[in-house]
Amino acid sequence: MTPRIEAFFDATTGTFSYVVHEEGGVACAIIDSVLGYDQRSGRTSAAGADQIADYVRQGGLQVQWHLETHVHADHLSAAAYLRQSLGGKIAMSARIADVRQTFSHAFDLAPASLQATDFDHLFEDGERFLIGRLNAEVISVPGHTPADLAYRIGEQAVFVGDTLFMPDIGSARCDFPGGDAQLLYRSVRKLLALPPQTVLYMCHDYPPDGRAPVWHTSVQEQRERNIHLRDGVELADFVRMRTRRDATLSLPQLIIPALQVNMHAGELPAAGDNGIRYLKIPLNTF
Repeated sequence: MTPRIEAFFDATTGTFSYVVHEEGGVACAIIDSVLGYDQRSGRTSAAGADQIADYVRQGGLQVQWHLETHVHADHLSAAAYLRQSLGGKIAMSARIADVRQTFSHAFDLAPASLQATDFDHLFEDGERFLIGRLNAEVISVPGHTPADLAYRIGEQAVFVGDTLFMPDIGSARCDFPGGDAQLLYRSVRKLLALPPQTVLYMCHDYPPDGRAPVWHTSVQEQRERNIHLRDGVELADFVRMRTRRDATLSLPQLIIPALQVNMHAGELPAAGDNGIRYLKIPLNTF
């Protein structure tokens, strides 16, 4: 069965979110939703998430899943916000525990908060699930982070998260704690071993001047044209390139608020006695 896919683009963070549902059915999944956040004022915005919610409601759809491809460092997840209004289960990799442990000291996480109880389901590699009558499969693709997943939905649609970008952009950075360029290379090779006509849906696009954002490509196109991982690029060459390139990159602007929210399924911190929610800024740590 072929899924129907609607893409939503957040221009501020260069992020694509998706609603995926069966043609003629009502069950759907929302993938990598975005909650707006203004770092200067500390204000959140649900404008983009509300566009997704409007699409779901206008189509008479019922949300079964809010799927996260990984713990994003460049935007806040709107999964908890959308779950509250639309229902559905928030799910991501079972290796979220590794990510929380990695950042437990930086954010002074209490032992109880290291348990991923705010997610409704944690996927293992190879796990299969349904979106209505649509078959879906979980593919573990570590490298960018330890907990990256790709979701294969139907026969020919794969949502790759930050593992791959468009061919003229290349690949994701691997210098975050727990990242590993060798693992990313192997993860990408696993994806590019899928049938050539398989459509790969991006989580981000950062187009050069003169090109509009594009949200999908194919296995064949990636194998022929990806500037970092096309056919013929060897592991050692990729690791060397990725290591040099990552050394020049700045941290994502929203990494500190994003990690705190996204490690907890998009839930904002609990309000203090004064009714205000607070995020922590660890000094001299990152």
